[in-house]
Amino acid sequence: MYQTCRKKVAAELKSVKHFAATSDLWSSRTMDPYLSLTLHYIDDEWKLRNRCLETAYFQVDHTSDSVWELTEENLVAVTTDNGTNVVKAAQLNGWTRQQCFGHRLHLAIENAMKDRVVQAMRVCKNIVGAFSYSWKKKKALGKAQQELNLPQHKLKTACVTRWGSMQMMTARVLEQKKAITQVLADDKKSRHLIPSWADLDVFETVNRALSPLMEFTDALSGEDYVTISFVKPVLHILNSRVLAEEEDDVELTKTIKTSILAYLKGKYSDPITEELLDTASFVDPRFKTTYISALHVATIQEKVKTEMVSAAAVCRESTTESTQPSTSLSEAKKPKRSLGSFFKGSEATATVPTVSLQQKLEAELSSYLVSPMLDSEKNPLEWWGKHHVHFPNLSEVAKKYLCIPDTSSPSERVFSSGGNIGPIPK
Repeated sequence: MYQTCRKKVAAELKSVKHFAATSDLWSSRTMDPYLSLTLHYIDDEWKLRNRCLETAYFQVDHTSDSVWELTEENLVAVTTDNGTNVVKAAQLNGWTRQQCFGHRLHLAIENAMKDRVVQAMRVCKNIVGAFSYSWKKKKALGKAQQELNLPQHKLKTACVTRWGSMQMMTARVLEQKKAITQVLADDKKSRHLIPSWADLDVFETVNRALSPLMEFTDALSGEDYVTISFVKPVLHILNSRVLAEEEDDVELTKTIKTSILAYLKGKYSDPITEELLDTASFVDPRFKTTYISALHVATIQEKVKTEMVSAAAVCRESTTESTQPSTSLSEAKKPKRSLGSFFKGSEATATVPTVSLQQKLEAELSSYLVSPMLDSEKNPLEWWGKHHVHFPNLSEVAKKYLCIPDTSSPSERVFSSGGNIGPIPK
């Protein structure tokens, strides 16, 4: 079965012109290292495909010189977390690296967590831990929930590498604070864990600042639809609405919001990253130049035109190779000429102006820019599937860039699935 599947995937990839990749290094509970590599591409039917090429036991140390041996020229970008090993591996191989949005946001939030917040989060974790390891407290919590007409929800534990889990843990403690306080107050040994009003104030602040970010992270972690072109629009929304200061924000909330925005702005101002994101937004009919800085629009258009020239050259080569001269083995009866055929003579076509490739590309690009914008909830790949005939060269650029995932979630999900199934064989 494995060999059959491998041959099928290999056959699929032979016809792929451009693809992106996600990869992740992971250590099991027994500290055994594993490597996962997933490819992403858009097929001829304009469907976004992803194929996990390998999840293997990594016998050598997690060093950057031995992470990958891929040399494919058509690799557009590789999306990874911020691990030093994978960062250097991308640099050594000359690959364009897109940092996982989820990981970058996690670092931004972690950077925003000041001493007061850290202390309050420690209190929150201790509360959850007290209930996690005590069957008696779990039972008492359920009883208290019934008495107080609260949802029968379990408390959630936070993971140090997932900011979302911290937000969900805090939100659940706030939801169940009355039941939690009642159970802890009945136990002399646990009364010291009852959160103070100051702790609850910080919980509320953190929850208010971070909860709006959850939906954006979840949406950008998908792998069956285009995500890379959403980054610039999402950053715009975070700046203008989601993380914008409000009149009733307390000082701590303002500090958290400002710190997160400053961190993201600094990381996404990298010229290579910004050019990649701008190009992806440009070829997405939902956005085009809407979220590209006015100072960069002309540069991105020139970049796209250069890519269109390359696409046109590849198209001419493939057309030449596929065209075979037809030879007749016997004299066939000549069909009767149509009236239109008389206008194909040299005299009739002599006055037709010659249009250069540059003019054709300019016209194609201009036509795309003046075409109606696609609704933001529509699928851009479906749009390109219907309109690629009208934009033959620009559509190849779209197929190249829109396949890039903005998070490394696909590779991370492989390890999550493996953990659910059982030990991954070495």
